[in-house]
Amino acid sequence: MATVFPSRRVRRTPFSAGVEAAGMSVCTIYNRMILPSVFASQEEDYRHLKTHVQVWDVACERQVAVQGPDARRLLDLISPRDLDRMAADQCYYMPAIDREGGMLNDPVLVKLAEDHFWISLADSDYLQYVLGVSDGLGMDVHVWEPDVSPLAVQGPKSDELMARVFGEEARSIRFFRYKRLAFEGQSFVVARSGYSKQGGFEIYVEGSEHGMPLWNALMKAGEDLNVRAGCPSTMERVEGGLLSYGNDMRRENTPFECGLGKYVNSPRDYIGKAGLMARSEPERQIRPVEIFGEIPPITAPWPLLADGRRVGQVTTAAWSPDFKTNVSIGMVERSHWDAGQKLEIETPQGMRRAEVKAGFWI
Repeated sequence: MATVFPSRRVRRTPFSAGVEAAGMSVCTIYNRMILPSVFASQEEDYRHLKTHVQVWDVACERQVAVQGPDARRLLDLISPRDLDRMAADQCYYMPAIDREGGMLNDPVLVKLAEDHFWISLADSDYLQYVLGVSDGLGMDVHVWEPDVSPLAVQGPKSDELMARVFGEEARSIRFFRYKRLAFEGQSFVVARSGYSKQGGFEIYVEGSEHGMPLWNALMKAGEDLNVRAGCPSTMERVEGGLLSYGNDMRRENTPFECGLGKYVNSPRDYIGKAGLMARSEPERQIRPVEIFGEIPPITAPWPLLADGRRVGQVTTAAWSPDFKTNVSIGMVERSHWDAGQKLEIETPQGMRRAEVKAGFWI
């Protein structure tokens, strides 16, 4: 089996020793860092996530720090989301767009102070875009990648595990809010968020040297909770309709095509506003699509067909053990995106019947 050649371009994480000892069997590269993809098996990892609690190395969600007198001015220029009501302890899902309204990333924005923010990235070089805007306009702001590595705790027992390590205050954190909680003489931003529908937290670990002490503390505290190392589950995220930048949406797509229109509400003249508003009535949009019959792994988009004509594509597909069907995310043309539409999908193993669903499975 091929392995990743060692290089400074592909970075280990502060938690790599932990995931390797836990038996990571498959990984991928995300923001030039290792992201675990499978431990026991896809289905066993999925079942454990839904039943117990997992610790995820998601250090690949790199941060873009924005700090200084012009920090808010810069964010208002690059964000189609209105930030006026963002509280001091809040995280915002923020579509990031180019001049034509195309998606560049879909990060989470963390407000640390009125002049200090973290942009927690999906898989793209958005740091370079933010630097380009700030440098091009000569803004009084510092933009850099800090030594901050997210560690996620996900699953139905996550509240109990977090309370054991960070104290009972962890239970009171509201959805997409955070608190600074103490750990071994340090304090970390702890947010109720994460890339699953099972509930949980993301811990923004400041300082790589604290990575393994925290990892080990969580594993020790959760022994009787059946804690395990885990990772984002494609099966579970597609059931819940969680999108993946680079897979389900790219620069050619707008927030409106991705079902993210509710996050486009800034009253300001941000970069890309005219281009985005010109595309505010999408001709295609993300839809849940059920696929019938056995399917292979998906490594490239599968065409969606109606009467032999292409009407979209499926971007992510997986077998759902709980729903006993193939679940998928599709980008479907307006003419065929209504629930109940019967379609066909062209897979590498032949044509498969499909149906547009009214909603995702969770």
